[in-house]
Amino acid sequence: MAEALNHRGDVAVWEDLVARYAWADTGAAPTAYTFSVVAGKSEDEVIRAFGGDPGESRLMTFAEAADEQADHLYEDYELLRVITAKEHVVAIEWGYHGSLPEIARRASADGGEFFSVHADVNARHQVMRAVDGRVDGAFDPAELEDMDWLDPRPEVPAWAEDVSFHPERLRAESFALLERTAGAAVDPAWLDTPLRTVLLAAPGELFGGPDSSWLT
Repeated sequence: MAEALNHRGDVAVWEDLVARYAWADTGAAPTAYTFSVVAGKSEDEVIRAFGGDPGESRLMTFAEAADEQADHLYEDYELLRVITAKEHVVAIEWGYHGSLPEIARRASADGGEFFSVHADVNARHQVMRAVDGRVDGAFDPAELEDMDWLDPRPEVPAWAEDVSFHPERLRAESFALLERTAGAAVDPAWLDTPLRTVLLAAPGELFGGPDSSWLT
């Protein structure tokens, strides 16, 4: 009976956490984004790991950064916004650097921890975690419903094995998993808040080749 009560309690906590991120599955959220949280690093260290120059920053909202990137749509032009929230640095993009395994390795190197949630306009999603320079799980939660029919079958890391993802609340569940795993809450108010913003180097320039940034 105690185990059943604990299970029901865990489910209730999880459902409350998912409900907190319901905004992510509505028109209040951008159609594309990457939110990354990093523990054990300063803002400057995170900016460098992503390929930016900490000395060249300005304040921008998410919409302002997205609009500026749209003006350079056919160029390698990516902006990163960062904010420190308690013991974490949160990096926010209208882009994808935080979805790259090599970024996760660099940002978590030497004792750090990294977790990112990514979504794009083509309905692709990804959650990824890295600890101390090693990626220990990355997958598209949208694929899990059909995972038994996929080849190769997606590997679900231990920190996500008990989560069932649902199409109608996929983004909220991804953010809930981020908070549960990394211990950092994402505040939607950061989208409209001017945050420290830097221009990032293109992955090919940063890693020395167009394919190296995707290596797992």
